[in-house]
Amino acid sequence: MKSFHKELWFDVRERMDFINITPDVEVAVSESGIHDGLCLVNAMHITASVFINDDESGLHRDYKRWLEELAPHAPISRYDHNRTGEDNGDAHHKRQIMGREVVVAITDGRLHFGTWEQIFYGEFDGRRKKRVLVKIIGE
Repeated sequence: MKSFHKELWFDVRERMDFINITPDVEVAVSESGIHDGLCLVNAMHITASVFINDDESGLHRDYKRWLEELAPHAPISRYDHNRTGEDNGDAHHKRQIMGREVVVAITDGRLHFGTWEQIFYGEFDGRRKKRVLVKIIGE
């Protein structure tokens, strides 16, 4: 069994945003030379997420509104975590809701998706460099 990994780096300008990273993951799968296996994609920051869904702008706006309703950024005094000098208590909650990672099967050297599925990096405490790990195993 072979193993391959690659880190993807992002500099998200907004506090909360979603980036379609499917093309970047597809490049990593190609570089790995693995034809059948599994691809793990995971956010390497506790205030970010990786998830699979449709690449539809209305859905993304809905997610942002829904997440802000569930865990609003302000007032920052609502989160005990922010008493440590941070202002990102909401981002930790948003990440918990959206998840840390995804695993996608690789078949014939390609990501084996369902209809409309794409991989997204979700950022909830942006405005600095962040990274994603792509780990691929198989043959």
